[in-house]
Amino acid sequence: MSIDYSEQIPNNVDLAGNKTLQRALEHWQPEFRNWWGEMGPDGSQNFDVYLRTAVSVDPKGWAHFDYVKMPDYRWGIFLNAAEPDRKVNFGVHKGEPAWQEVPGEHRANLRRLIVTQGDTEPASVEQQRHLGLTAPSLYDLRNLFQVNVEEGRHLWAMVYLLHAYFGRDGREEAEALLERRSGDADNPRILGAFNEKTPDWLAFFMFTYFTDRDGKYQLCSLAESGFDPLARTCRFMLTEEAHHMFVGETGVGRVIQRTCDVMNQLASDDPAKVRAQGAIDLPTIQRYLNFHFSVTMDLFGADVSSNAATFYSTGLKGRFDETKIADDHLLTGASYPVLEVRDGKLVVTDAPALNALNEKLRDDYVKDALAGIERWNRIIEKAGLPMRLKAPHKAFNRKIGPLSAARIDPEGSVISDGEWAAKQAQWIPSEADRAFVASLMGRVVEPGQFANWIAPPARGINNQPVDFAYVRFN
Repeated sequence: MSIDYSEQIPNNVDLAGNKTLQRALEHWQPEFRNWWGEMGPDGSQNFDVYLRTAVSVDPKGWAHFDYVKMPDYRWGIFLNAAEPDRKVNFGVHKGEPAWQEVPGEHRANLRRLIVTQGDTEPASVEQQRHLGLTAPSLYDLRNLFQVNVEEGRHLWAMVYLLHAYFGRDGREEAEALLERRSGDADNPRILGAFNEKTPDWLAFFMFTYFTDRDGKYQLCSLAESGFDPLARTCRFMLTEEAHHMFVGETGVGRVIQRTCDVMNQLASDDPAKVRAQGAIDLPTIQRYLNFHFSVTMDLFGADVSSNAATFYSTGLKGRFDETKIADDHLLTGASYPVLEVRDGKLVVTDAPALNALNEKLRDDYVKDALAGIERWNRIIEKAGLPMRLKAPHKAFNRKIGPLSAARIDPEGSVISDGEWAAKQAQWIPSEADRAFVASLMGRVVEPGQFANWIAPPARGINNQPVDFAYVRFN
């Protein structure tokens, strides 16, 4: 499917053929640009940035790279090609033709799913808007900006669905997506993780590894939807999302590499000595990992959820890799293990599989996230150092659901409030940790140069050299 760049809003949905929808989105467009100017990357409006822009939805060659000023980026509406004769693959509508219009009885729930996903996109831009002022290299600055503009495009993807299929309600929801603000006391973003601060680059890399990976799993579930325009939209979003997780995994890996180099130069694992050399010690990296992993666990929702059951049984949101699962895709009489606290211990109990879909998706995510942590550990192992990073227990530091009522340590043991207070600083970043990491942050703008706390990447972007001028300051 080709993308029409002659239009004011680039698209492959024949926007010109629906003048009412086109006018509505062209009315929303300047409001989006105003939001970008106010809440997008700070102080970057005139930079020429080496960015990729979607020119097709063909996975063999969908992106074009060139210098772009971010306010001039061509945000557009792109859906994967329709699958002929696609069916609803799960729930009570299994086997019926996929919906091309919103079923009236599922309208409210479908809108809720789209709004919740859509709200995460501008939220992450707002969380990261000051990071460009302390970028450790032009390579990293460019990657930050690429993530930002694509989160903006993902907002456009959800806004298109709201405008095209939900009438006045959808238009009002699209307006509200630009009115909420990350961390605002009076009008915050919908999900808690998207109201947390992203104050430094280690937090950014952890966010793009852990929290954007939640985005992958949510988008994969929505890509199974019986509502075909949503499914097609999410499939192309996943193509773009892969780079965001790459930025996170390689970013953390490069921080670890630099730390290992310093430890070997010092012949010491003393965190104070490592910090004195301007590197981030491994225990601090572990605490950041614990925090971002636990915050992301909450994004999957309550372990047992009637909403998740409703979304599945009505064909709105499937499981990860739904069509590859060998069951009846109805979950009639099926169960799934979930955790609860009983007599001061975590115990496993069976819940109806329909109600435990959040937990199933959380477990799928954990397996994927653990694989990346092992890749980080191979960097440490290759450096000849004994420490290993480890994901905390999935019940650690939870803020929603029944597990939030208990204090649970990284090993999965239920502990007292007193023990939590005494040991919390060993497990999640303290104010002193964050202050130290913040003290290392400072913008490095010479091509090929990198801040002292992070190693260079193995290769550049789009076959460019590492010392390429990825951002040109004007």
